Amino acid sequence: MSSKYIEIMEEIKLQLADRSLIAGSKLPSVRQLSEHFSCSKNTVIKAYEELEKEHLIYSVPKSGYFVLNEFQHATNENDVIDFLSAGPDKNVMPYVEFQHCMNQAIEQYKEELFTYSDQQGLYSLRVQLVKYLQNLQVFTQPDRVVVVSGSQQALNLLVSMPFPNGKNNILIEQPTYFGFIESINIQKANTFGIELSMEGIDLDRLEYIFRNNDIKFFYIIPRFHNPLGHCYSNSEKKKIVELAEKYDVYIVEDDFLGDLDPNAKSDPLFSFDPSGRVIYIKSFSKIFLPGLRIATIVLPTLMINNFLRYKFSSDFNSSALSQGALEIYLKSGMFTSHLKKIKEVYHTKMQILQEACELLLPADTHFSKPTSGFYLSISLPENVTAKQVVHMLNEQRIFVDDASRMFLPEYKKENLLRLSISQVNESQIKLGVERLAHCISLINSRKNHITPNNFLLL
Repeated sequence: MSSKYIEIMEEIKLQLADRSLIAGSKLPSVRQLSEHFSCSKNTVIKAYEELEKEHLIYSVPKSGYFVLNEFQHATNENDVIDFLSAGPDKNVMPYVEFQHCMNQAIEQYKEELFTYSDQQGLYSLRVQLVKYLQNLQVFTQPDRVVVVSGSQQALNLLVSMPFPNGKNNILIEQPTYFGFIESINIQKANTFGIELSMEGIDLDRLEYIFRNNDIKFFYIIPRFHNPLGHCYSNSEKKKIVELAEKYDVYIVEDDFLGDLDPNAKSDPLFSFDPSGRVIYIKSFSKIFLPGLRIATIVLPTLMINNFLRYKFSSDFNSSALSQGALEIYLKSGMFTSHLKKIKEVYHTKMQILQEACELLLPADTHFSKPTSGFYLSISLPENVTAKQVVHMLNEQRIFVDDASRMFLPEYKKENLLRLSISQVNESQIKLGVERLAHCISLINSRKNHITPNNFLLL
């Protein structure tokens, strides 16, 4: 049996590390792997048994082997340079302050928090949310605000429910947030794309699509786009809203990082038509506490009842305890001081990242230049794929994201990387970019490219 089984284990671990295999994925059969590695079936079984002992895979009798957990490198946090994680910086999450708010919420609301609460969200929280949204130039009333269990829930419900315009097709920027692409794929929604770059979208093309394709809504991330980091100008936003009005298209505005905008004059799309053409979604996951699972959506009055009906079928109501604690946190002014702190943190990190990219990346590599936010994207040279770079960097414990999953099939690009600054330490940014640059140059200079192992395609 020699050490062949170790080779098989290492190969599978590599696939886990670069996320080619995710939890629940079925692994190739024993026969397929024994043929691929030119070894006995017993050797493959030994490899699978060892991976089971490490709690990475599990077997189902008569069905085969499956991935149990995504692979975690056994390493010190300080050894990792993490440009992949997209949650808030752990060093600026207000754990202690929020714990006080949780305790106070339990004391203040008692029974209300532990029974079924208002489907639309605690009224007292909606009053606070209306005040908070005013700072983002979103002026509305509590009866148009719905509290949801994270923005992903809101997006998923909007894909599935009918809209007042009676249309069925969805338009998205290309690339865009992967979670939304998952929702449209799962629900088999008919979707069109429009190309987005740091120069924006082609507004004539947008008008053509609106005019000819029965668009139900246009899903747009207007500030600090995921994955590009792009922001629209106010005049572009105004024009997009005018076109939506002209062709009876709704706009779903995902303003998940709007709080980080250093430009005080930048307005959301909602401000150009507050009556109901623009549906505004604000998440607290990126700027606050992801585990809170609270976001808010501002809907036109005529859509509220239908939206609540769809939400009810999903989860009755969002966590009342989270809502009560968030209300106290907003009311106390703690959230305002938290925002001030994180605005500075992310703005500084983004500047450091851009300076490092400017200084170190190879000449035929291009990168986006957002003013703040979490994300910056890198377009690799023609003969370098994001998958190759991710693979090579993983071995050095540097994690970046292959953005190919953020495209519809017809727009797919294999050479776009997404870097997130939210959880990487400031002191590691330059070193990470240095190694990334070296990796790009190394792959680019090879005459014969090494193709990624494709045993999973057996």
